[in-house]
Amino acid sequence: MADWYLWAWILCSSMTLVVLRGSVLKRRKGNGISATRGESVKRVLVGNGECRSADGSDADVIIVGAGVAGSALAHTLGKDGRRVHVIERDLTEPDRIVGELLQPGGYLKLIELGLEDCVEEIDAQKVFGYALFKDGKHTRLSYPLENFHSDVSGRSFHNGRFIQRMREKAASLPNVHLEQGTVTSLLEEKGTIRGVQYKTKDGRELTAFAPLTIVCDGCFSNLRRSLCNPKVDVPSCFVGLVLENCHLPYSNHGHVILADPSPILFYPISSTEVRCLVDIPGQKVPSIAKGEMTNYLKTIVAHQVPSEIYDSFVAAVDKGNIRTMPNRSMPASPYPTPGALLMGDAFNMRHPLTGGGMTVALSDIVVLRDLLRPLRDLNDAPNLCKYLESFYTLRKPVASTINTLAGALYKVFSASPDQASKEMRQACFDYLSLGGVFSTGPISLLSGLNPRPLSLVMHFFAVAIYGIGRLLVPFPSPKRIWIGARLITGASGIIFPIIKSEGVRQMFFPATVPAYYRAPPLK
Repeated sequence: MADWYLWAWILCSSMTLVVLRGSVLKRRKGNGISATRGESVKRVLVGNGECRSADGSDADVIIVGAGVAGSALAHTLGKDGRRVHVIERDLTEPDRIVGELLQPGGYLKLIELGLEDCVEEIDAQKVFGYALFKDGKHTRLSYPLENFHSDVSGRSFHNGRFIQRMREKAASLPNVHLEQGTVTSLLEEKGTIRGVQYKTKDGRELTAFAPLTIVCDGCFSNLRRSLCNPKVDVPSCFVGLVLENCHLPYSNHGHVILADPSPILFYPISSTEVRCLVDIPGQKVPSIAKGEMTNYLKTIVAHQVPSEIYDSFVAAVDKGNIRTMPNRSMPASPYPTPGALLMGDAFNMRHPLTGGGMTVALSDIVVLRDLLRPLRDLNDAPNLCKYLESFYTLRKPVASTINTLAGALYKVFSASPDQASKEMRQACFDYLSLGGVFSTGPISLLSGLNPRPLSLVMHFFAVAIYGIGRLLVPFPSPKRIWIGARLITGASGIIFPIIKSEGVRQMFFPATVPAYYRAPPLK
């Protein structure tokens, strides 16, 4: 009998606990304090509808990350009078092998943002165009800078030096607070992002609140999943070297070698150093520790570089300071979220072959700055979110042109055993070698000076048609006709999927998108 009462008591106690647990969870959900959307977003209870940071400070905008995008954005919004709180994981000087070439279009945006002095005092080098090499032949492609001030050109530099200069400039503003810390999650209340939770340099867990949180935490972002649909592709990896006291065949130019299996890049990053980036298709690279990479660079790559820099290349390989980095591509696919926005590589990436990443980021900042300038108050999160949907359309001319060109050029410039692909690659080299509009047109697209998607598509298919013409003249044979048909089909297969991922309507017909005409909230 005693056992019966014991079991009855245990059963009743268990049921009571289950009911109580369900009631508590329901209450917590109603009050907005339960975790949701995985670990990157947490719900928080905000007393009296007012957001306050743990340290008692107030901010209009929180920026997560102080790389190129985050630092430039902090300075821009701070200069407009916004109170900005920047939280960066590591404030020491970065050491990267990409983000070292700023196109002329990006430099113009730097001037527009008042940040052009950030390329001074870092031994940055002016870049006036590209030199293209293939099978012993070469051609020079100059930026069309005739109608610009003499100071306008591309710039190449050490990425870390450039970022530190921008951080210093942002931090010099009294209303910009730059802090070292690791943001662990976004804080959400009733569907609106209210701020962030972060861990300071000394290990303290803090929260910070602001009406708008902008996530700029780079290509390895751990916060983007709650704000976009990230479809990250890794088509290849870069192997980075620094050549010292090397004289490039064309001074103050980037050099692109159409090598096998994929392109090799050379460009100056200081008055005494040249960056070399060797592209290796796929996600797996030869082991550096086992000496496989050294062997690969000496046996597969070295004989394909121009003779003028062969000795410097081999010396750099022997020195052993070899770095690798995966090349990521990710179309912008945001979830419009009240109180939050994505920027920089956390939002949108393209193959770094064309060096367009910083140009896109700086252009996005100009667009966002112009949208936010009429607004005094950022606290109306739902209406602000609806208004900022226009950002995704207004950024498209520059972003989609550079993104599409980067993806298409990488595929065209990579070697292939397919005869039609070989013809397309050769046609591209010969087309650019024609000079005149055939070179200035594509190079103005690549440089960000003429961000017109329709012009890009026209030049791309002009290359394909030029390739078909080379096949059919003077005597078209059935085999050549077949290769020509496969060439145009292959060209379509390269560019149309990229255009689709960018959004056909936003890319070519932005004026038909309702968000294009969004007016600022009245408040």
